[in-house]
Amino acid sequence: QAAKSARTVVITGIPDGLLHDDVMADILIIHFQMSKNNGGDVEEVMYPTAVKGVAYVTFEDQEVVESVLKKEEHRLEDRRFSGYYPLKVTRYGENVSSSLLSLAVLPL
Repeated sequence: QAAKSARTVVITGIPDGLLHDDVMADILIIHFQMSKNNGGDVEEVMYPTAVKGVAYVTFEDQEVVESVLKKEEHRLEDRRFSGYYPLKVTRYGENVSSSLLSLAVLPL
């Protein structure tokens, strides 16, 4: 079984404050388990996080991460929404900004 970080994706674009956090986490689980979204078995969803509109989704199999990342557009849909919300899905660890990295190597 691959390391947890290798089985995790970062989701951004989650509408904040529309629904209770637990409900939104359930909607995310359902979205990422659906085959039409290239999904699979979800092990864990971390939502809410310290950053508004961001969640971490960990899958049971790393192959699911690859298929979810291949899908061009993820639309978060639910009957409680008036429309849909486009989500951005990135591999965990890829979203560290280069400016933070450059700060880390500056001499003190």
